Amino acid sequence: MKLELIESIVIALMLVAVITLGAVVFGSRRRVGQLKRSSAEITQEEQRVFDFLHGLGAAFSEGVPAGELHRLIVEGAVHILKATGGALYLTDRTGENLLPSFLSKGCPPLVILPTNLTAGDGSAAGAIESFLRLHAVPIGGGIVGEAANSLDPRFLRRKSDLPEELTAQGLGSLVIGPLRYRQKLLGVLALCRGTQQDPFSNTKLELFRAILEQSAFALFNQAIHLAAGEKHALDRDLEIAREIQKILLPSGAPALPGYELCGLNLPARTLSGDYFDFLPVDEDHLGIAIADVSGKGVPASLIMAMCRSAMRSQSRGECSPAAVLRSVNTLLYPDMKEDMFISMAYVVLNRHTGAALLARAGHDAPLIFRAATSEVECLNPKGMAVGIDSGGVFDRFCADFPFRFDQGDLLLLYTDGLTEALDAQGHEFGIQRLVAELRQHPAEAAGVTLDRLSRSVRSFVGGQPQHDDITLIALRKTSAA
Repeated sequence: MKLELIESIVIALMLVAVITLGAVVFGSRRRVGQLKRSSAEITQEEQRVFDFLHGLGAAFSEGVPAGELHRLIVEGAVHILKATGGALYLTDRTGENLLPSFLSKGCPPLVILPTNLTAGDGSAAGAIESFLRLHAVPIGGGIVGEAANSLDPRFLRRKSDLPEELTAQGLGSLVIGPLRYRQKLLGVLALCRGTQQDPFSNTKLELFRAILEQSAFALFNQAIHLAAGEKHALDRDLEIAREIQKILLPSGAPALPGYELCGLNLPARTLSGDYFDFLPVDEDHLGIAIADVSGKGVPASLIMAMCRSAMRSQSRGECSPAAVLRSVNTLLYPDMKEDMFISMAYVVLNRHTGAALLARAGHDAPLIFRAATSEVECLNPKGMAVGIDSGGVFDRFCADFPFRFDQGDLLLLYTDGLTEALDAQGHEFGIQRLVAELRQHPAEAAGVTLDRLSRSVRSFVGGQPQHDDITLIALRKTSAA
């Protein structure tokens, strides 16, 4: 009996061992299967991430449009996290709102729709799509706006985490986060699943964080490339405008027997707000105009072109420079902004007698070197700038100032970019230095005088940038009347 009992126990133990070993083997095989499936899933996930990064890299190398990059970001992220849909919102120029840049198909609305769009029977699908693609989200407002203010991405996995209005619109779970690069907010990326799908797993958070980082880097670099492209196009446009502006200024002085006449324009920027011109009044008279538009760059250059047109239309046949400036003021005043004006000086010369008339509209007083006395006179008649007054005051101040040329005399008209040029210590070139330059070289030709003055002012300022346009006109009488 004892032997039979022992045999029964041994058999029972052997059965237990076999069953246990079978369970272990089965469990091991199951875990191996699970590991294989997990490994396959990880491999697939890695491949999806690689495809996403490869797509971003290809977008840069091929120079795809911004809209295509936005699509790649959203659809790539949707593919990696197996979302139903996704949305990309980017900050506007003010930095106060988020604008929808790409909304994928299947993405539930992330903003609360107006009641007139949700009350229908489905026929308003087109109107809903239009609303979502045009609706700006204020930063800090709603789920999307709140994500812009957060530092980290968030998973909203439960119904209680979401506003009832959004769950009613089909949103089941959401992963959303800010797109930041170098502390700059670029936008918000959101991935969604509908109410019929399983919610996102928290294990995907780090993966989504990596997607945000790479997407922000791609958006930042594309913005730099776009800005560089826009700047290049703008530079090209400005260069074309500069060439056109050169056409508007005289390419050379007209032949004037008994005189030397020369003009020079040195713009501070690509475009100049200074203007000078030689205007044929009639067979006996020549007009010499110089002007300085307030401001610089494109606005000043446009006003300069308007001034040129007005001067050319009003100077023909009119020997009174004051009458011409009054007419120009009448023409330009209605189109001048309150903070803009034009200072002008206009001389009409009788080429046969040497008699001349000057009218001044708030411009720097012309200088005339008198060969007989080696002195420099300042021609300073009254006058206010063009564009400040409609005519009632302007016309009273603007009057003809007579003077005459004798042999060897030199008239210099200039803009304040010359006298107000600054050196490294903040000192101005100044009127006294200009007068001294004229006295020291009394016998120079008109063109040589302008070249020397431009060299002198460059030497004076040294390496300092030119802050204002410089325009010079020299008229020397070389023979007696």
